Amino acid sequence: MLIAGAAGVGKTAVARRVERTANLPHTEIDALFHGPGWTVQRGFLESVDAFTSEERWVTEWQYATQLGDLLTSRADTLVFLDYSVWTHMSRLVRRTLRRRLRRVELWNGNVEPPLHTILVDPEHIVRWGWKGRAKIRRRAGPAEPPRGPSPVAGRGRRLASEPAPASLT
Repeated sequence: MLIAGAAGVGKTAVARRVERTANLPHTEIDALFHGPGWTVQRGFLESVDAFTSEERWVTEWQYATQLGDLLTSRADTLVFLDYSVWTHMSRLVRRTLRRRLRRVELWNGNVEPPLHTILVDPEHIVRWGWKGRAKIRRRAGPAEPPRGPSPVAGRGRRLASEPAPASLT
């Protein structure tokens, strides 16, 4: 199962909830991708290939440039978190502020960069989240069987599904 959405929308939180409620093993794809100093981890593709070769799994749909259609070709369900701009961006800004001010370690020693970098770094997570809204809609919209997973859309606090995975009903 893939959880799709723009940066900061809550993909990992939903994936963890699916892990608990449906007993699907969750692999946080950011933890596989980000090495020390925000470098790409060696063996990223191989790690993703390994866990998606299993029969049951859930992860966040990211890194399509690096992975191509590996994730979508192996997933049977796609959950698309498509929240309003206000909901999405307020969550992302709050999360970024909390992580930066508390110096929360993310992956392999990495922390959010200084807050002023939002003004100068086009790859800053808040700017990335804003730019990614349209991009993920284009990517998630056309995913349908047999080439891609069954689409499931999420708005608001509840998930509306077509079809609902049997393990979540």
